[in-house]
Amino acid sequence: QVQLVESGGGLVQPGGSLRLSCAASGFSFKSYLMSWFRQAPGKEHEFVAQIWLETSTTYGDAVKGRFTISRDNAKNMLYLQMSSLKPEDTAVYYCYAPYGNGHWGQGTQVTVSS
Repeated sequence: QVQLVESGGGLVQPGGSLRLSCAASGFSFKSYLMSWFRQAPGKEHEFVAQIWLETSTTYGDAVKGRFTISRDNAKNMLYLQMSSLKPEDTAVYYCYAPYGNGHWGQGTQVTVSS
């Protein structure tokens, strides 16, 4: 059974940093491209970042230069280091695995506010 469990969200001031984690199980994690998406209230899912193997990365325009995606295949972990956070980064952040029909985690709330 595939499980994706996000953690690390919280309340942070503008300009601050957070590191999100996603613990994956139930599939061959190292074999799959992994992604982060986010959803702000009243908006659709927005692509944040993806990583293939351990060094091939792509970022959404809204986060490019501020966020860094990484993975640890030995630990089946996906990470998102977020810096220079802005109020518009406030959203629920999800990790996504394209295994089978695709799997989402339950999400972790990130709130950027002073």
